[in-house]
Amino acid sequence: MYKAIDANKRNTVIIMAVFLLIIGGLGWLAGAIYESYEITIIVVVIAMLYALFQYFAASRIAIAINGGREIQKRDAPELFRIVENLTITTGLPMPRVYIISDAAPNAFATGRNPKDGHVAVTTGLLNIMDKRELEAVLSHEIAHIQNYDILVNMIVFGLVSAVGMICDFMLRMTFYGRGSKSKDNNGALFMIFGLVAAILAPIVALLVQLAVSRQREYLADATGALTVRDPEGLAMALGKLKTAGRPMDRQNSSTAHLFFNNPMKTGLLSKLFSTHPPLDDRIARLMGNANKM
Repeated sequence: MYKAIDANKRNTVIIMAVFLLIIGGLGWLAGAIYESYEITIIVVVIAMLYALFQYFAASRIAIAINGGREIQKRDAPELFRIVENLTITTGLPMPRVYIISDAAPNAFATGRNPKDGHVAVTTGLLNIMDKRELEAVLSHEIAHIQNYDILVNMIVFGLVSAVGMICDFMLRMTFYGRGSKSKDNNGALFMIFGLVAAILAPIVALLVQLAVSRQREYLADATGALTVRDPEGLAMALGKLKTAGRPMDRQNSSTAHLFFNNPMKTGLLSKLFSTHPPLDDRIARLMGNANKM
Protein backbone atom coordinates (compact mmCIF):
# COMPACT_ATOMS: atom_id res chain seq x y z
CA MET A 1 0.00 0.00 0.00
CA TYR A 2 2.76 2.43 0.92
CA LYS A 3 4.57 1.56 -2.30
CA ALA A 4 1.41 2.45 -4.25
CA ILE A 5 1.20 5.83 -2.50
CA ASP A 6 4.87 6.51 -3.26
CA ALA A 7 4.24 5.50 -6.87
CA ASN A 8 1.41 8.03 -7.11
CA LYS A 9 3.71 10.76 -5.81
CA ARG A 10 6.32 9.80 -8.42
CA ASN A 11 3.59 9.84 -11.06
CA THR A 12 2.79 13.40 -10.04
CA VAL A 13 6.35 14.48 -10.83
CA ILE A 14 6.34 12.58 -14.13
CA ILE A 15 2.99 14.08 -15.16
CA MET A 16 4.22 17.58 -14.37
CA ALA A 17 7.41 17.01 -16.36
CA VAL A 18 5.51 15.69 -19.37
CA PHE A 19 3.13 18.61 -19.33
CA LEU A 20 5.98 21.10 -18.96
CA LEU A 21 7.53 19.58 -22.09
CA ILE A 22 4.21 19.81 -23.95
CA ILE A 23 3.59 23.39 -22.85
CA GLY A 24 7.17 24.39 -23.58
CA GLY A 25 7.00 22.72 -26.99
CA LEU A 26 3.78 24.50 -27.88
CA GLY A 27 5.27 27.80 -26.76
CA TRP A 28 8.45 27.22 -28.76
CA LEU A 29 6.43 26.34 -31.86
CA ALA A 30 4.32 29.46 -31.48
CA GLY A 31 7.48 31.56 -31.25
CA ALA A 32 8.99 29.82 -34.28
CA ILE A 33 5.90 30.35 -36.41
CA TYR A 34 5.59 34.02 -35.47
CA GLU A 35 9.35 34.56 -35.53
CA SER A 36 9.30 36.05 -32.03
CA TYR A 37 10.45 34.01 -29.07
CA GLU A 38 8.99 36.62 -26.76
CA ILE A 39 5.74 34.83 -27.58
CA THR A 40 7.28 31.60 -26.28
CA ILE A 41 8.09 33.20 -22.92
CA ILE A 42 4.66 34.83 -22.68
CA VAL A 43 2.80 31.62 -23.54
CA VAL A 44 4.79 29.47 -21.09
CA VAL A 45 4.54 31.98 -18.23
CA ILE A 46 0.81 32.49 -18.70
CA ALA A 47 0.23 28.73 -18.95
CA MET A 48 2.20 28.06 -15.76
CA LEU A 49 0.35 30.78 -13.86
CA TYR A 50 -2.92 29.36 -15.14
CA ALA A 51 -1.95 25.83 -14.12
CA LEU A 52 -0.92 27.11 -10.67
CA PHE A 53 -4.27 28.86 -10.29
CA GLN A 54 -6.08 25.70 -11.37
CA TYR A 55 -4.06 23.63 -8.89
CA PHE A 56 -5.21 25.74 -5.96
CA ALA A 57 -8.75 26.38 -7.23
CA ALA A 58 -9.48 23.10 -9.07
CA SER A 59 -11.18 21.32 -6.17
CA ARG A 60 -13.65 24.18 -5.70
CA ILE A 61 -14.13 24.41 -9.46
CA ALA A 62 -14.78 20.65 -9.71
CA ILE A 63 -17.39 20.86 -6.96
CA ALA A 64 -19.03 23.94 -8.49
CA ILE A 65 -19.28 22.74 -12.09
CA ASN A 66 -20.86 19.49 -10.91
CA GLY A 67 -23.40 21.29 -8.73
CA GLY A 68 -22.17 20.17 -5.32
CA ARG A 69 -23.88 21.60 -2.22
CA GLU A 70 -21.98 21.37 1.06
CA ILE A 71 -23.87 19.73 3.92
CA GLN A 72 -23.50 19.39 7.67
CA LYS A 73 -24.32 16.44 9.90
CA ARG A 74 -27.88 17.62 10.51
CA ASP A 75 -28.58 17.60 6.76
CA ALA A 76 -27.74 13.93 6.14
CA PRO A 77 -26.82 12.22 9.44
CA GLU A 78 -26.19 8.71 8.11
CA LEU A 79 -24.02 9.90 5.22
CA PHE A 80 -22.05 12.17 7.52
CA ARG A 81 -21.54 9.47 10.14
CA ILE A 82 -20.26 7.00 7.56
CA VAL A 83 -17.67 9.52 6.35
CA GLU A 84 -16.70 10.33 9.95
CA ASN A 85 -16.22 6.64 10.81
CA LEU A 86 -14.13 6.01 7.71
CA THR A 87 -11.84 8.94 8.41
CA ILE A 88 -11.40 7.77 12.01
CA THR A 89 -10.54 4.28 10.73
CA THR A 90 -7.99 5.59 8.25
CA GLY A 91 -6.65 8.33 10.51
CA LEU A 92 -7.46 11.07 8.01
CA PRO A 93 -8.88 14.53 8.67
CA MET A 94 -12.63 14.87 8.15
CA PRO A 95 -13.27 16.00 4.56
CA ARG A 96 -15.98 18.46 3.58
CA VAL A 97 -19.09 16.59 2.40
CA TYR A 98 -21.29 17.57 -0.55
CA ILE A 99 -24.48 16.34 -2.17
CA ILE A 100 -25.13 16.70 -5.90
CA SER A 101 -28.75 16.78 -6.98
CA ASP A 102 -28.61 14.25 -9.80
CA ALA A 103 -30.48 10.98 -10.37
CA ALA A 104 -27.33 9.27 -11.67
CA PRO A 105 -25.71 7.19 -8.88
CA ASN A 106 -22.17 8.48 -8.52
CA ALA A 107 -19.59 10.03 -6.19
CA PHE A 108 -16.15 11.60 -6.27
CA ALA A 109 -13.36 12.88 -4.03
CA THR A 110 -11.17 15.90 -4.68
CA GLY A 111 -8.72 18.25 -3.00
CA ARG A 112 -4.97 18.92 -2.99
CA ASN A 113 -4.17 16.75 0.04
CA PRO A 114 -5.91 14.94 2.94
CA LYS A 115 -6.24 18.21 4.88
CA ASP A 116 -8.07 19.72 1.89
CA GLY A 117 -10.29 16.71 1.14
CA HIS A 118 -13.78 16.95 -0.34
CA VAL A 119 -16.25 14.08 -0.87
CA ALA A 120 -19.37 14.47 -2.99
CA VAL A 121 -22.22 12.00 -3.61
CA THR A 122 -25.26 12.27 -5.83
CA THR A 123 -28.85 11.95 -4.66
CA GLY A 124 -29.12 9.02 -7.07
CA LEU A 125 -26.41 7.14 -5.17
CA LEU A 126 -28.13 7.77 -1.83
CA ASN A 127 -31.42 6.52 -3.26
CA ILE A 128 -30.25 3.14 -4.56
CA MET A 129 -27.49 2.07 -2.16
CA ASP A 130 -28.15 0.45 1.20
CA LYS A 131 -25.92 1.30 4.16
CA ARG A 132 -23.40 -1.46 3.46
CA GLU A 133 -23.03 -0.48 -0.18
CA LEU A 134 -22.88 3.25 0.59
CA GLU A 135 -20.12 2.63 3.12
CA ALA A 136 -18.22 0.63 0.50
CA VAL A 137 -18.53 3.40 -2.10
CA LEU A 138 -17.43 6.04 0.40
CA SER A 139 -14.49 3.87 1.49
CA HIS A 140 -13.42 3.91 -2.18
CA GLU A 141 -13.60 7.71 -2.26
CA ILE A 142 -11.76 8.07 1.05
CA ALA A 143 -9.12 5.74 -0.43
CA HIS A 144 -8.49 8.28 -3.18
CA ILE A 145 -7.65 10.80 -0.47
CA GLN A 146 -5.59 8.27 1.47
CA ASN A 147 -3.57 7.28 -1.62
CA TYR A 148 -2.99 10.90 -2.70
CA ASP A 149 -4.87 10.23 -5.93
CA ILE A 150 -6.60 13.56 -5.44
CA LEU A 151 -3.22 15.32 -5.74
CA VAL A 152 -2.55 13.61 -9.06
CA ASN A 153 -6.07 14.42 -10.26
CA MET A 154 -5.84 18.10 -9.42
CA ILE A 155 -2.49 18.45 -11.17
CA VAL A 156 -3.90 16.68 -14.21
CA PHE A 157 -6.98 18.92 -14.10
CA GLY A 158 -4.85 22.08 -13.97
CA LEU A 159 -2.30 21.10 -16.60
CA VAL A 160 -4.85 19.72 -19.05
CA SER A 161 -6.67 23.03 -18.73
CA ALA A 162 -3.40 24.89 -19.40
CA VAL A 163 -2.71 22.86 -22.55
CA GLY A 164 -6.27 23.50 -23.72
CA MET A 165 -5.84 27.23 -23.08
CA ILE A 166 -2.64 27.33 -25.17
CA CYS A 167 -4.30 25.45 -28.02
CA ASP A 168 -7.27 27.81 -27.91
CA PHE A 169 -4.85 30.76 -27.91
CA MET A 170 -3.01 29.34 -30.92
CA LEU A 171 -6.27 28.69 -32.75
CA ARG A 172 -7.30 32.30 -32.28
CA MET A 173 -3.91 33.48 -33.47
CA THR A 174 -4.30 31.27 -36.51
CA PHE A 175 -7.42 33.07 -37.68
CA TYR A 176 -6.92 36.55 -36.25
CA GLY A 177 -3.20 36.95 -35.48
CA ARG A 178 -0.84 39.11 -37.49
CA GLY A 179 2.35 38.47 -35.56
CA SER A 180 4.36 36.77 -38.30
CA LYS A 181 6.91 38.79 -40.27
CA SER A 182 6.36 36.47 -43.21
CA LYS A 183 2.64 36.02 -43.22
CA ASP A 184 2.49 35.06 -46.90
CA ASN A 185 4.86 32.14 -46.42
CA ASN A 186 3.47 31.04 -43.09
CA GLY A 187 -0.24 31.64 -43.62
CA ALA A 188 -0.95 28.02 -44.51
CA LEU A 189 1.24 26.87 -41.63
CA PHE A 190 -0.76 29.01 -39.21
CA MET A 191 -3.99 27.42 -40.37
CA ILE A 192 -2.58 23.89 -40.19
CA PHE A 193 -1.13 24.45 -36.73
CA GLY A 194 -4.39 25.94 -35.45
CA LEU A 195 -6.44 23.03 -36.74
CA VAL A 196 -3.99 20.43 -35.42
CA ALA A 197 -3.92 22.14 -32.02
CA ALA A 198 -7.71 22.21 -31.87
CA ILE A 199 -7.81 18.48 -32.62
CA LEU A 200 -4.96 17.49 -30.30
CA ALA A 201 -6.15 19.40 -27.22
CA PRO A 202 -9.05 17.07 -26.30
CA ILE A 203 -7.02 14.02 -27.36
CA VAL A 204 -4.14 14.98 -25.06
CA ALA A 205 -6.57 15.60 -22.21
CA LEU A 206 -8.24 12.22 -22.75
CA LEU A 207 -4.97 10.28 -22.99
CA VAL A 208 -3.68 11.81 -19.77
CA GLN A 209 -6.90 11.04 -17.96
CA LEU A 210 -6.75 7.46 -19.20
CA ALA A 211 -3.12 7.12 -18.10
CA VAL A 212 -3.74 8.20 -14.52
CA SER A 213 -7.30 7.04 -13.97
CA ARG A 214 -7.75 3.33 -14.65
CA GLN A 215 -5.07 1.96 -12.33
CA ARG A 216 -6.07 4.57 -9.74
CA GLU A 217 -9.60 3.12 -9.72
CA TYR A 218 -8.33 -0.42 -9.19
CA LEU A 219 -6.09 0.81 -6.36
CA ALA A 220 -8.94 2.72 -4.68
CA ASP A 221 -11.20 -0.34 -4.95
CA ALA A 222 -8.58 -2.47 -3.20
CA THR A 223 -7.77 0.14 -0.55
CA GLY A 224 -11.43 0.86 0.18
CA ALA A 225 -12.28 -2.82 0.45
CA LEU A 226 -9.33 -3.31 2.81
CA THR A 227 -10.49 -0.38 4.98
CA VAL A 228 -13.98 -1.82 5.59
CA ARG A 229 -12.91 -5.48 5.21
CA ASP A 230 -15.79 -5.93 2.77
CA PRO A 231 -14.85 -6.39 -0.91
CA GLU A 232 -18.23 -8.03 -1.50
CA GLY A 233 -20.03 -4.86 -0.38
CA LEU A 234 -18.15 -2.79 -2.96
CA ALA A 235 -18.74 -5.47 -5.60
CA MET A 236 -22.47 -5.32 -4.82
CA ALA A 237 -22.43 -1.53 -5.23
CA LEU A 238 -20.67 -1.83 -8.58
CA GLY A 239 -23.19 -4.50 -9.60
CA LYS A 240 -26.02 -2.05 -8.98
CA LEU A 241 -24.30 0.48 -11.23
CA LYS A 242 -24.42 -2.05 -14.07
CA THR A 243 -28.21 -1.97 -14.03
CA ALA A 244 -29.04 1.43 -12.49
CA GLY A 245 -26.09 3.50 -13.70
CA ARG A 246 -26.78 6.36 -16.07
CA PRO A 247 -25.01 9.49 -17.40
CA MET A 248 -25.10 12.51 -15.16
CA ASP A 249 -27.17 15.54 -16.09
CA ARG A 250 -24.11 17.77 -15.80
CA GLN A 251 -21.36 16.21 -17.89
CA ASN A 252 -17.87 17.64 -18.01
CA SER A 253 -15.00 15.69 -19.55
CA SER A 254 -12.39 17.55 -17.46
CA THR A 255 -13.78 16.08 -14.21
CA ALA A 256 -15.01 12.70 -15.52
CA HIS A 257 -11.91 10.90 -14.19
CA LEU A 258 -12.75 12.00 -10.64
CA PHE A 259 -15.98 10.00 -10.37
CA PHE A 260 -16.64 6.56 -8.91
CA ASN A 261 -18.26 5.52 -12.19
CA ASN A 262 -17.98 7.05 -15.66
CA PRO A 263 -20.44 10.00 -15.63
CA MET A 264 -20.44 10.44 -19.42
CA LYS A 265 -22.76 9.00 -22.05
CA THR A 266 -21.85 5.46 -23.04
CA GLY A 267 -21.14 4.21 -26.54
CA LEU A 268 -18.53 2.24 -28.47
CA LEU A 269 -15.93 5.01 -28.54
CA SER A 270 -16.69 6.19 -25.01
CA LYS A 271 -16.17 2.65 -23.69
CA LEU A 272 -12.92 2.32 -25.62
CA PHE A 273 -11.57 5.63 -24.30
CA SER A 274 -13.23 5.53 -20.88
CA THR A 275 -11.34 6.96 -17.91
CA HIS A 276 -12.68 4.04 -15.84
CA PRO A 277 -12.00 0.29 -16.04
CA PRO A 278 -14.95 -1.92 -17.02
CA LEU A 279 -17.30 -2.61 -14.12
CA ASP A 280 -17.05 -6.37 -14.71
CA ASP A 281 -13.27 -6.24 -14.31
CA ARG A 282 -13.52 -4.24 -11.09
CA ILE A 283 -16.10 -6.66 -9.68
CA ALA A 284 -14.00 -9.69 -10.67
CA ARG A 285 -10.92 -8.29 -8.93
CA LEU A 286 -12.86 -7.55 -5.75
CA MET A 287 -14.48 -10.98 -5.64
CA GLY A 288 -11.12 -12.57 -6.30
CA ASN A 289 -9.75 -10.85 -3.19
CA ALA A 290 -12.83 -11.59 -1.04
CA ASN A 291 -11.46 -14.88 0.26
CA LYS A 292 -8.08 -13.35 1.04
CA MET A 293 -9.44 -11.02 3.74
